[in-house]
Amino acid sequence: MVRVTVSSPRGTPLAPGLPYVVEIPSKTPVTATIADVKNAFASKYPKFYTSRQKLSTKADKKGLSDETTLATAGVTDGGELVVKDLGPQISWTTVFVIEYIGPLIVHPLMYYLPAIFYGGPVQHSMLQKFVYAQVMLHFLKREFETLFVHRFSHGTMPFAYIFRNSFHYHVFGGVLLAYAIYSPTYGISSPYIQGTIRDDPRFLWACTAVWLWAELSNGLTHLTLRNLRPAGTKQRAIPYGYGFNLVSCPNYTFEIIGWTVMSIMTGSYAAWFFLFAGSYFMWMWAVKKHRNYRKEFGDRYPKRNVIIPFIY
Repeated sequence: MVRVTVSSPRGTPLAPGLPYVVEIPSKTPVTATIADVKNAFASKYPKFYTSRQKLSTKADKKGLSDETTLATAGVTDGGELVVKDLGPQISWTTVFVIEYIGPLIVHPLMYYLPAIFYGGPVQHSMLQKFVYAQVMLHFLKREFETLFVHRFSHGTMPFAYIFRNSFHYHVFGGVLLAYAIYSPTYGISSPYIQGTIRDDPRFLWACTAVWLWAELSNGLTHLTLRNLRPAGTKQRAIPYGYGFNLVSCPNYTFEIIGWTVMSIMTGSYAAWFFLFAGSYFMWMWAVKKHRNYRKEFGDRYPKRNVIIPFIY
């Protein structure tokens, strides 16, 4: 048996009476993990469930991963860990479902009920019909991948973050994009459309072909990432294959290509804004993932760019 004292400098109403001595039977500091401590602590304080706990040593405030053994963390039998309340948690699956449901509600409302938003009917142009189909298919694909494809390394995130994360999709990809694209400015009788390349079926179908390739390619990279991680584990491995032989994060590359096509098709300020905002975040995520790959796998990680083939 191994015993660990769990304390909290500031205290927490979820765990009155701290410090508390956790007992982990049939294990030693070499075999007992942070997950074992969390589970034992949660059995004493059920409202302080494991995903809400952040455990660290007194010397280092950085959170310890669940797989870390006590010995690796420098905690001996009778040692001490510090717990911090991360607040109410929500699963990543639920987060993504909520994020992507916004555009799936907003776009049909503005497309089919123009009188409410524009003060009168809008006879949709071919461009608007193409864009509406692309947006709906894109976010339906996102929802499908969230439920049946993605395997998350972290099970939950703080509930308060859901509002921050959803803002990008609900407001920028939902309200702002839909209001601009389905307005009379892009209607069938608009001078911005009539007699221009945006009224040419060849242009629209060519753009749609590139968009469809990007969407399918993005889906293939997601399947590659899924197959790297067995269900129920946090295992990481080096991805290879389509897209990954050129960049570390081809899923972001193809995502950016898809939204670039839509921005070119429409020329809309809202589409370009959504593209640049999303690209900024994906760029930051790609840089971080690339660094983590190189840090974890060292010389075994192949030489490849971050997000733009042959450039960066």
